[in-house]
Amino acid sequence: MIVITAPTGNIGRSLLPLLIEAAPAHGESLRVVVRDPDRLPDDVRERVEVVTGSHGDPATVDRAFAGADAVFWLVPPDGSMPPVAAYRGFTRPAVRAFAAHGVGHVVGVSALGRGTPYAARAGLVTATLAVDDLIAGSGVAYRALACPSFYENLLDEADAIREHGVFTDTAAPDLRVPRVAVADIAATAARLLLDRSWGGVGSVPVVGPEELSPEDLARVMTERCGRPVRYRRQSLDELRAELLGYGLDPAFVAAMVEMKHAKDHGLDAVAPGTTHCPPPTAPVPSSVPVPGTTFARWCTTTLAPAVLHPAPEATDVR
Repeated sequence: MIVITAPTGNIGRSLLPLLIEAAPAHGESLRVVVRDPDRLPDDVRERVEVVTGSHGDPATVDRAFAGADAVFWLVPPDGSMPPVAAYRGFTRPAVRAFAAHGVGHVVGVSALGRGTPYAARAGLVTATLAVDDLIAGSGVAYRALACPSFYENLLDEADAIREHGVFTDTAAPDLRVPRVAVADIAATAARLLLDRSWGGVGSVPVVGPEELSPEDLARVMTERCGRPVRYRRQSLDELRAELLGYGLDPAFVAAMVEMKHAKDHGLDAVAPGTTHCPPPTAPVPSSVPVPGTTFARWCTTTLAPAVLHPAPEATDVR
C-alpha cells in the first residue's frame, strides 16, 4: 500500500497518474489523503482508496497510514503562520503515525541547500530541511527529494508575459542555477515509491538537465512563445512589500524573502554531474518516465499555451 498526500497539488497531480498506471504491475494498492475528494477526477476516485481530511490532522493520518508500506509526504505551504513551527507542527502527527503503523519507506519533497552556508537562514528552505530531520529521526527509510525552484513558478508570470513581455524575480540577471519541472519530481518520487529496495536516510537531488540564468530563461521564452520576453529584477524590499500587501503572515513573508536572498547567493548550487535519481534496482514500468525535462521543452508544452491561449475567466451568471 502506497499513500499519497497532497494528491491535488502540483506534484501530486503529476504523481498520481504515474502510480495508478504502474501500481498493478507491482502488486500495489493506492490510498490518497485529500481534504476535498471532489477535486479528484472521477476516474482517479474509482482507482484509489480515499481518506478525507488534512494530513496534518492526527486522526486523519492514523486512518491513512494503517497498513501502509510507503508514503509520499509533502507539507503544503501556509502563508498564515511562521513556517518553521508550522512545517514541523504539521509533520509531527505523521511521524507518530509512521511508528504506530510500521510504515517502512517515506519519500518527501524537500529543497537543495543542506550543507551550504545559508542553509540555517534560508527561510522556507530551512523549514523544509527541519521537516527532513524530523522524519529522518523517526526510524523510517527516508529519501528527501532535494529540489531547486520549479519551472512551474513561471506560470504565475503568464499574464505579465502575455500583456507586457516581462517576467520578474529577485536573482541577478546572469546567475545560472538549476531548475526543475514538476513532472521530473513526480517521476523520481514514483520510481522510489515503486522500487523500495533502498534503506536508511538520504537526499536525492532532483534537478533539470541544465543551469539557467534569468537572461537564459528570457531568451528561451522569447523563442518558444514567439514574442519578445525580458527580465525585470525586483528588489527584496519590493518583494516584501508585495507579499505583505497580499495579507500574508509577516513571519512567512520574512521567510520567503530570506529564501530568495539565500538562493541569490548560491543556496541551490549542486555538485557537477548531479543526477536526478539513482537507477532503480528493480524494474520500473515504462509508463514512469525518466526525468530530464529541458526548459525549452517545458516552455513549448506548458508555458507557451498558458501565455498564448489563456483559459477563459469564469463568468458569474445570475
